[in-house]
Amino acid sequence: MTDAVRAASVTYTKDTVFVVWTGLDADDSGSPVELQGFPDRTVTIEGTFSVGGSCTMQGSNDGTNYYSLTDPQGNAITKTAGGIELITENPKYIRPLVTAGDGSTAIQVRVHGIRK
Repeated sequence: MTDAVRAASVTYTKDTVFVVWTGLDADDSGSPVELQGFPDRTVTIEGTFSVGGSCTMQGSNDGTNYYSLTDPQGNAITKTAGGIELITENPKYIRPLVTAGDGSTAIQVRVHGIRK
């Protein structure tokens, strides 16, 4: 069960979108964002993960049932330390989900998308 749903900051230009979720702590999720018009997307996950903290990028086509998104090698995009990954799937909604961690967990997630 998530503690809070953190709002996203979304900035559009003609051919790109930049989404930022900040202040994600233990068991928070980011508010879902629709990015299906930007199929070429890269995510950066960084911050303080604390003991056992992780952040997983998730996608959904109905806004209710979320599943882990994967990188081009088929691995779930789940980070326990900072990193950057290309997102393979193009679902209607995407969001980050933080699990575990502790009171010092503070994660930022940034997604950059480009129209093709």
